[in-house]
Amino acid sequence: MPSGEYLRYVALGDSHTEGLGDGDDTVGLRGWADRLAEHLAAVNPGLRYANLAVRGRVAGQVRAEQLGPALALRPDLATVVAGVNDLLRPRFDAARVAEHLEEMFAALTAAGAHVVTLTVPDVGKIAPLARPIGSRVFDLNTRIRAAADRHNVTVAETGREAVATDARMWSTDRLHASPLGHERIAAAVAQALHLPGSDDAWTLPLPPQAVPAGRQAVAAELRWAATFLGPWLGRRLRGRSSGDGRTAKRPRLLPLSAAPDSPADAGQREFS
Repeated sequence: MPSGEYLRYVALGDSHTEGLGDGDDTVGLRGWADRLAEHLAAVNPGLRYANLAVRGRVAGQVRAEQLGPALALRPDLATVVAGVNDLLRPRFDAARVAEHLEEMFAALTAAGAHVVTLTVPDVGKIAPLARPIGSRVFDLNTRIRAAADRHNVTVAETGREAVATDARMWSTDRLHASPLGHERIAAAVAQALHLPGSDDAWTLPLPPQAVPAGRQAVAAELRWAATFLGPWLGRRLRGRSSGDGRTAKRPRLLPLSAAPDSPADAGQREFS
């Protein structure tokens, strides 16, 4: 298919694809997938877009809950991004996560979709307390690339660029991209798809800024742990997820100008 001539774009994934970190409970969530859809619609105004992503989902849940509905929408372009929530689990199994991703790659490409995925930045450089899982990120990215190669899936290498671990690319919870981060991810995928007007500007470093050191750095880590890490661990211990009771924000293929849901549907999910 010529670059940009996509009519049916479907996004599968977790909170990153849903758009957490880009928007709020007043204006709603935007996110990199919405931003990519805007890029696509600028090239082809006939584009219709669905976003099946739900926060908190691990790769197996994305496959089980979203692959069937995605195939039913008959996309000619699909993005599949999952595995970060798995990385944070005590019993992380890189091979099993990659297997779930590869099953989605295989099914979607066999149905005629052009599939795009991302690699994961080193989360230990974003949140120092997460440094012990750096080897998991390397392992998962290696497996993502191999699975993508086997199915002719396009990989946007967001995990390799130094700018991806700049704190300004992430929201205060360090788990979700900031609006700037979502903007750069969308630009990375646009470049990987060779969309008209796309380039490698998304890889450029941000202007230098002062970085907390010494006691300031320690205090910042403690605040982050108390505000975000503690509640996250609490949910895990209780067997709960931030996505409990939530459904996809845009389950149907619609033009970007169309409202995705009725007010009742939107209220059912509420933003956080």
